[in-house]
Amino acid sequence: MSDELIVFAEEPQRQASSEAKGSLRPWKVLVVDDDRDVHEATKFGLKGLVFMNQPLQLLHAYSADEARALLTQHEDVAVVLLDVVMETETAGLDLVRVIRHDLQMTNCRIILRTGQPGYAPEIEVILKYDINDYKNKADLTRTRLYTSVTAALRSYSEMVTIDTSRRGLEQIVRASSELMSRHGINDLANGIITQLSALLGVPEEGIICCRSKITEQDEHQFIIVAASGKQAIKAQNARPLEDPDIKQMLQRAISEQRSIDDEHACVLYFPSEMRDDILLYLDIQRPLEETEHQILEVFCSNISVCLDNATILDRLHNHAYFDSLLDIPNRISFANHIDKMLLGQSHNLMLSLIDIDHFSGINDTLGAQSGDELLRLVAQRLTEMLPAEVFVSRVSGDTFGLLGPRSLLEPARIKAGFFDPFSLFGDELVISVTQGYYQLNDSNLRGNDAIKRANIALKRAKTIVRGEAIEYTQEIERETHQRMLLLQGLRRAYNDNELFLAYQPQIDLRTGQVTGFEALMRWRTKNGTMIGPQEFIPVAESSGMIIPLGKWVMDTAMADLVRLEQQFGLKLQMGINISSLQFRHPNFLHTIRSRLDRLEVSASQIEFEVTESVAMMDTENVREILATIHEYGAQVAIDDFGTGFSCLSYLETLNFDRLKIDKSFVDKMLDEHTSTHIPEMIISLGKDLNMQVIAEGVETLEQMEHLRQLDCDQAQGFYFARPMEFSQLQKWLQLHLAGD
Repeated sequence: MSDELIVFAEEPQRQASSEAKGSLRPWKVLVVDDDRDVHEATKFGLKGLVFMNQPLQLLHAYSADEARALLTQHEDVAVVLLDVVMETETAGLDLVRVIRHDLQMTNCRIILRTGQPGYAPEIEVILKYDINDYKNKADLTRTRLYTSVTAALRSYSEMVTIDTSRRGLEQIVRASSELMSRHGINDLANGIITQLSALLGVPEEGIICCRSKITEQDEHQFIIVAASGKQAIKAQNARPLEDPDIKQMLQRAISEQRSIDDEHACVLYFPSEMRDDILLYLDIQRPLEETEHQILEVFCSNISVCLDNATILDRLHNHAYFDSLLDIPNRISFANHIDKMLLGQSHNLMLSLIDIDHFSGINDTLGAQSGDELLRLVAQRLTEMLPAEVFVSRVSGDTFGLLGPRSLLEPARIKAGFFDPFSLFGDELVISVTQGYYQLNDSNLRGNDAIKRANIALKRAKTIVRGEAIEYTQEIERETHQRMLLLQGLRRAYNDNELFLAYQPQIDLRTGQVTGFEALMRWRTKNGTMIGPQEFIPVAESSGMIIPLGKWVMDTAMADLVRLEQQFGLKLQMGINISSLQFRHPNFLHTIRSRLDRLEVSASQIEFEVTESVAMMDTENVREILATIHEYGAQVAIDDFGTGFSCLSYLETLNFDRLKIDKSFVDKMLDEHTSTHIPEMIISLGKDLNMQVIAEGVETLEQMEHLRQLDCDQAQGFYFARPMEFSQLQKWLQLHLAGD
């Protein structure tokens, strides 16, 4: 809102001396925001502002409660710069109610500010509680902040003046209240003419016109919005203004960017950055008095609030219910539409969420601009390929929501819609989508709950069948809920030290001596229940918690290895499992380097075990990481060898130190219906590549003897020892050495 809403004469420019400034009562502006940076930015933006020769005094509150206390102490606060969302989503709006109702501060001007446009105030709040302005924080440059506060101070100043000395205040308030309740620009415009005529005591002879800024070069293009009295006979709404005398006055107001008057008429000028300029011509047949100038300033401030509120409400509606990038309904609108449809027949409706596969990779590779363009193209294709009865929305990121008859949203049909490539800035790009869908069969369900169910199915599909579709079932939700509870329990177990390491010895098959151990993570709850790693490790990996857990495993295993060497004087090896998520983490090398650097034994005694899936990642990147690990002095083994990819070429290009034969091959090794070919081939392969070979899961003497005959280097398994806690391992190792 412009500061100069209405100025009938140039104001003299007076500079107050520093002595005078110190004696003047300052304008009190209360800044309410939970972000300290916003307070500092506001201080900078309003620094040095002097209005009507009075300086500003900024008061600061960081919560609604602090603001209420300050407002109780300072009843003369002129302007409140209020954050919409603070300690709660409604804290700002609740404070508005306190200001207007509890504290009865009707003159104080309120400017709402928000950094989250989605949390828009309700329409009733803006209309009912006399909110002066509503701005996005990102849009508040210093100039706009300066302008908004100055306009608010002018409004406050005039309201206070009229509240104490002008007889027309009650009529202004009644008129403003009447205008606030009107809806639609025509109804509002007619109400303005009526109220202004009553305020000045003149007949309703007026015209309201708008002049769009895009037609600024055409000096005579004014479109009639409303007209009354004799003027209504001459003019028709939505038609260009023809009267040359009125056009001349309107053009003068536009040129001078202010309201003007003469002996027979006045033109009120309402500029705005949010809408077209509005001008009101009133045929008063007499000059305005000075007191009427002042009254009109206040009245015009309120009219500007009404006019800007109409624009604000439109924009708030778009921010709240439409996606700003794609100009299609957003998640809130989607949920509301589901609620509406559930009130009718829902047995044949299906809700589908579709997610663009590998969108983040496209975004990273081609850039954010290409990513945004792809999203627009996908929204366009969905809208064009689906009938009008299908509701299309953007739920989040690269996920779109569809609602319509099941026959129109069959997964195969949606999938086929993406077979054709997209033309992305001249290049053709083929994508696939993953779908999660839910058949709406519960009329008591809310829209957000239905979206949640479809999202559960979508997450399951993204985990196990990328590019396909999965339908929501209660079993999937139960499993999801159990995984969530397991994750919560795992976080609690990590913080409460319920996790521990068990160590399984590794034996040299030629000498029978202990060569090292494998560190295995275990979880024992406080009530003594053991939760198997096959249950919690996948949850840790999918949630990303494997990263801190992996660091803890390294620290604990390396510390225990040092203690064993100090106690027994043996140079033993410690195997530490590394997940693919850890291996891909950008800080992985730094993590192991920092620990190896402070290790009190040789780094060669540490062996990091990775799976074949890690080896089959970006070969060049894996080669560089393995080379760096070897530079640090540590060893690397391939765990569960033979159970993953069949391509073995990576063994020739990547520098591994040891192969581990998976237990499944050892179990079948002596079966009369199978053969020893796989273990024998792995052992032979290891020898050819100058790699050590160790067999896992050895449980019988026969298995051990057979592996020794095949010239396998080492083995581990229940035949030798079960995984043990550290104290048990110490005792076992002592007995084992005594037996030797």
